[in-house]
Amino acid sequence: MTAASSPGKAGASALWPVYVAIFGAGVMMGTSIPIVPLALEARGVDRLTNGLSGAMWSVGLLVFGAYIPRWAERLGAVKLIWIALGVSAAIQLVQGLTLDLPVWALLILWTALRFVQGATVGIPWLVTEIWINLVVEERKRAQALALYSTLIAGGLAAGPLVLQLVGVTGMAPFVACAVLTLAVGLPMLFARDAPRIEPEAGGRLKDTVWLAPVAMLAALTAGTGETVVFMFLPVYGVEIGIDAKTATLWQTAFVAGNLVLQLPIGWLADRLPRLGVLLSCVLASATAAAILPFLGASPWTMWPLLVIWGGVAFGIYTVGLTMLGQRFAAGDMARANAAFVMTYTFGSLIGPPVSGAAMDVFGGRGLGWSLAAAYCLCALAMVVMHRRRG
Repeated sequence: MTAASSPGKAGASALWPVYVAIFGAGVMMGTSIPIVPLALEARGVDRLTNGLSGAMWSVGLLVFGAYIPRWAERLGAVKLIWIALGVSAAIQLVQGLTLDLPVWALLILWTALRFVQGATVGIPWLVTEIWINLVVEERKRAQALALYSTLIAGGLAAGPLVLQLVGVTGMAPFVACAVLTLAVGLPMLFARDAPRIEPEAGGRLKDTVWLAPVAMLAALTAGTGETVVFMFLPVYGVEIGIDAKTATLWQTAFVAGNLVLQLPIGWLADRLPRLGVLLSCVLASATAAAILPFLGASPWTMWPLLVIWGGVAFGIYTVGLTMLGQRFAAGDMARANAAFVMTYTFGSLIGPPVSGAAMDVFGGRGLGWSLAAAYCLCALAMVVMHRRRG
């Protein structure tokens, strides 16, 4: 398992459909992520419950994630992605059609749907990452993954702009999300050289986690921070006096930092010690989260902070994924990538309830404070695990 993965037979030319599709996926996610918590907030659901409901997609991915590489082996990467996108679009339409249900019924139905959505979101995410790690050369790994992350960020930044056109209330945003979800699959029609995903038999995900603990901690950190920001940043904005549509644009500022900083971070990670680059991203994210409550709502202070924070926060995932690809051989990559995504998902599972509870207790300040504490704890754990591993 110690060998780095070598370029796959398909070659890097197989990546362009992935890059186009992942940009579309970013647009879809940037549109869909804020509308459900905002809809529940408008119905009077408290933030802890909102966070617990939002965490259910993470539970779904944790339950199904270990099976995704095998499904990809049996069905093929492209076919599996199309199935997942179709189910996800159907879920979004059902959510839009059930907005007027009583709150208790809405919570039960949407929580169940978000559980299923964990698998439908996880499939294109995990499969495309395995795809890239299988075909890219080691010397260009960080830059290839940085481009991948940059395109996701570009889509995420564009997503809230869609909400400016269709609004954040009613069925319209859910229909828009369903259409965008299906559009993500169109580039896959041109994917003629998709690599075969052939996970090695045997081995446990738990063992894989311990073989690359720092990379897995990066996934945990990124999952916690990114999910909390995307779920509660608009809610925080509304609390301090920003209207909901403007608050969703704060997410655009957060992911815009990725567009500016991700490729430079990837360039650095291919030339400097990757642990140092990773820790720099984590500690910079902690600093940004800590000062968030003191900036108020002025765009002159909030937007620069969110741009910088978003750039370094997304860098945590990119550098961690690069370290993972460096660590595992091609036959082990599918299982390792599944473990990485599931660890990220575990972070996204524990983050929203904790930050939601912190906001219920401390108000909006709880968002920044809880995230700053989480980033610092993860940075400390990375240093400890690196020293123990020698």
